[in-house]
Amino acid sequence: MSGCVKMQRREVLLRHPHRLAYAGAVQSLLAIDLGLRCGLALYGDDGRLRWYRSTNFGNRGRLRRAAFPLLRAIPDLRWLAAEGDRALAAIWARAALPVGAGLRLVPAETWRGRLLLRREQRDGRSAKASAGPLARRVIRWSGAPAPTSLRTDAAEAILIGLWAVLELGWLPALPPELT
Repeated sequence: MSGCVKMQRREVLLRHPHRLAYAGAVQSLLAIDLGLRCGLALYGDDGRLRWYRSTNFGNRGRLRRAAFPLLRAIPDLRWLAAEGDRALAAIWARAALPVGAGLRLVPAETWRGRLLLRREQRDGRSAKASAGPLARRVIRWSGAPAPTSLRTDAAEAILIGLWAVLELGWLPALPPELT
């Protein structure tokens, strides 16, 4: 892609971050459960999970140094959806700007309210316990590799991403396999 076209696309995103469609472009979204130990989940514009992981950056300095290279390595990244510490979100927001991706912060209550049953959201512990089984169903439905163990931060990143692709309209509704 020529530098001129790339710059024009970046300028459009910066001025109009709600514009998602580019002729023939594939888009991706990275969901982040913010923390120094954070969960990451990548979705394609078909609404399916591509990969997921839990990463321990250890400290803010390592996170700052790792965020941009991580985002730059993701082809056609358009969005980050994140939940958690706003100070850490600022690091991701700075890293997202040069790659032309927008950042959407979402409170835990918002995505949990759409994806979990009311009884599963009574408190943080119940919600975290309920995230795992639903995240495993998303993994199966997406055809992503099955985990040997699934950390809570990765499970929550998967669900933050599922909420985001529903919000963006990449999935018109929650698939029946996930309800």
